[in-house]
Amino acid sequence: MIVKIKAKVSSMNRQDWKDLLINNAIYIVIFCMILGIVIKEPAFVSFAVFKNILTQSSVRLILAFGVAGIIVLQGTDLSLGRAVGFAAVISGSLLQSPTYASRFYPELGQLPVFVPLLIAMAVMAFFSGINGWVVAKFKIHPFLATLGMMITLYGILSIYFASGAPGPQPIGGFDLRYTQLVIGSTLGIPNLIIFASGVSVLVWILWNKTTFGKNMYAVGGNPEAAKVSGVNVMRTTIMVYVFAGMLYGLGGFLEAARIGSANNGTGFGYELDAIAACVVGGISFSGGIGKVSGAIAGVLMFTIISYGMTFVGMDQYIQYIFKGIIIVAAVALDNQKYLKKS
Repeated sequence: MIVKIKAKVSSMNRQDWKDLLINNAIYIVIFCMILGIVIKEPAFVSFAVFKNILTQSSVRLILAFGVAGIIVLQGTDLSLGRAVGFAAVISGSLLQSPTYASRFYPELGQLPVFVPLLIAMAVMAFFSGINGWVVAKFKIHPFLATLGMMITLYGILSIYFASGAPGPQPIGGFDLRYTQLVIGSTLGIPNLIIFASGVSVLVWILWNKTTFGKNMYAVGGNPEAAKVSGVNVMRTTIMVYVFAGMLYGLGGFLEAARIGSANNGTGFGYELDAIAACVVGGISFSGGIGKVSGAIAGVLMFTIISYGMTFVGMDQYIQYIFKGIIIVAAVALDNQKYLKKS
C-alpha cells in the first residue's frame, strides 16, 4: 500500500502539484491560521473549546444548509438574516413566561413549545417560497429577488415587532421549557448539537437519496437540460427555496433561545456567514456542485477561525478583514476551477 502511494506521488508532475495546491489552497490557508492560533494559545486545544465550537456552529450549520441548496441552483439568498430575525421574534413573542411583566401578548396562555416553531417555519417557508417563485417565473437574478425580499421582510418584521403590548422593545423572559429545550443537554450532549446533527442527516438523505435532491443538482448543473429531461424546473426551484425557509424558521427559533432575546435586528448579517461557509466548503456558485460534508466543513472552519481569533484577543475589526479575504479567495479559486473545467 505504501509503495503504491509513493509511486502515485512520484508520478505527479508539476501541473498536478499546482492543481492540488489550487484546489486545496483555501484549506491550507485556514489550517495555517488555526495552527498559528494553537501556537499562540495552546489552551485552544481542549475538550471544552471543542464543545463550544460545535455548539456555536449548530445554528450556523442549519442556516448554511438552507442557503446551500439555493447556491447549488446557481443562486443566493440575501434575505436569510431577516428571515432568521423574523422567526426569532415570532418564536420569542409566543413563548414568553406567563409571569414575565412585559409580555408581547399579555393574555396569551402557555402554548406547546413546538406550535410557535411550526408557525415560524411555515411563515418563513411562505416568504422563501415567494423568492423561489419570483426567480423561477420571472427569471430575476436571485441576488436582486432576495435583496427585495430582505428589505420587505425587515419592514414587516419591524411592524410586527412594534405591535406588541409593551411597544418596540427587546423580547425576553422566555418560558423555561423553551430555553431548556434549546440550550439544555441530553445525556451530556448540548441539544443544539443534537438539532444540528438531526438536520444534517435529513439534508443528506434529501440531497442524495430522493428525487428532490437529484432534480436540485440537475437544475443547478444545467436548467435547460434538466427541463428537456422532464424535470419541472419551477417546482424544483420553489421547493428548494421553501425548504430553505423552513430551515431559517428553525434557525430563528433556536437562535432566540440561544441568545436569550429577540428584536428586529436579530439575524443581521447572518446571510453573509452562511454563504461564506458554503463557498469555503466547496459549494459552487457555478451550480450543481456541493456536498453536505462540504457545508459542515465550511461552517466548522469558519467557526474555528472566528472563535480562535477571539480566543487570542484579536481585534474584531481585524477579524472582519481576515474573513473578507477568505471569502474573496474562496470565490476566486472556485471561479478558477470552473473556468478550467469549461
